[in-house]
Amino acid sequence: MDYLVNLSVLEPNADLTARMKDLGVTIRRPLAPEAKLVTKWVAEEFGDGWASETAVALTRQPPTCFIATRDQRLVGFACHESIARSFFGPTGVEEGSRGLGIGHALLLASLFDLKTMGYGYAVIGDVGPAAFYEKAVGAMPIPNSAPGVYAGMLRT
Repeated sequence: MDYLVNLSVLEPNADLTARMKDLGVTIRRPLAPEAKLVTKWVAEEFGDGWASETAVALTRQPPTCFIATRDQRLVGFACHESIARSFFGPTGVEEGSRGLGIGHALLLASLFDLKTMGYGYAVIGDVGPAAFYEKAVGAMPIPNSAPGVYAGMLRT
């Protein structure tokens, strides 16, 4: 099922920003020379499908992808507008860095970018952790949204 986020009510989270700083985590767009490193990491951590979507996001100018780094090492990523207009995802954080707020910080970076692009709403396609998105950004399920944009996708 897909979820909808009202971008007009989205607020910055100063506590989360401070937590990222304290943890030494930087949220930023990847640079062009990092594209292969990012897509390779995504493929290794989350699979080829997400790596393909990430590659699309990295070809945009500016990229519609954000990465989380710690000690010059990739620990997470979030993309938007890679599968469809106004869609958020894919996103992921390495297992050892989960639970620190990095995923939430990446989510906000992408959603604020969608808001800057002029969208009033963002769609989170085929939501996994629904409770996280509901709590973090007030996401709501979209009735009759399954199977969504992924319907009929090739299987390996």
